[in-house]
Amino acid sequence: MIAIAVGMSLVAAVFHGTWNVLVKVSGDPIATFRRATAMAAVIASLSIVPAWLFLGRPTLTGASVAWCLLSSVLETTYLWLLSTAYRRGELSAVYPIARGSAPLLSVLVGLILLGERLTSPQLAGVGLLLLGILSVTVSQARASATLPALLTGVAIAAYSSVDRVGVRLATPWLYAWLLFTLMAIELPLSIWIASALRLYRQPQPLQRPTWRQSTVIGIFFWAGYFLVLWALSLAPLAVVAPVREIAIVAVAVWGVWRLREGGRTVLKLSGALATLVGVALLAV
Repeated sequence: MIAIAVGMSLVAAVFHGTWNVLVKVSGDPIATFRRATAMAAVIASLSIVPAWLFLGRPTLTGASVAWCLLSSVLETTYLWLLSTAYRRGELSAVYPIARGSAPLLSVLVGLILLGERLTSPQLAGVGLLLLGILSVTVSQARASATLPALLTGVAIAAYSSVDRVGVRLATPWLYAWLLFTLMAIELPLSIWIASALRLYRQPQPLQRPTWRQSTVIGIFFWAGYFLVLWALSLAPLAVVAPVREIAIVAVAVWGVWRLREGGRTVLKLSGALATLVGVALLAV
């Protein structure tokens, strides 16, 4: 089972890194997310119906729906923050900062609020995460992306904590379906409100992402999330998390190599690698 979970986590890492690359190179990240979440909800519904019919027609409790609703609000916030970071900064810097700061924040919450204690490897992991995030932050051309990238990490830590509770109160795939359905409703609504308040300007028709592009992102979005949930049902978080975050280095390399984000390359890639190792040590 461990080997299967590792394989699922690797595939999920590829999916997650891929949709982040596609969102970054799109004309407007939040407009891309709007269509992608809609497609993800449709794909999830089509895949869930047969499972629901043949697996005993499970139901969602009121508590699980409440946790899922909270998670969907946090994930919608996450999409806005990530979109802002991608508009302002480089993929090879934003992605490692966002993904690396989330587990670091979770550790800090555990230390400060829950009185948890860290092992020596975990302390080393915290140090490497701080070093990695600092290195990547210094390496990027525009510092204006740092704050939204760090806030993206806060959102990741928040919705991950909520999901850990909510998914235990419901069938994981049914919980995931409801989550994506709620996000597909909330994100367009939030875009409409932001547009009405003149906080966001809708892209011109020629700049809008295509439905084909959004469908691909939606497939990777849904499949990656589902695979992580499935992997967590087969193996502990200590196994899944480090494998899942291999995408940190892969995305950083892609940004430098293919997107020509070449400023301070050595510092950027070494920071991404330190972030990955730090995440792995935190899971020990």
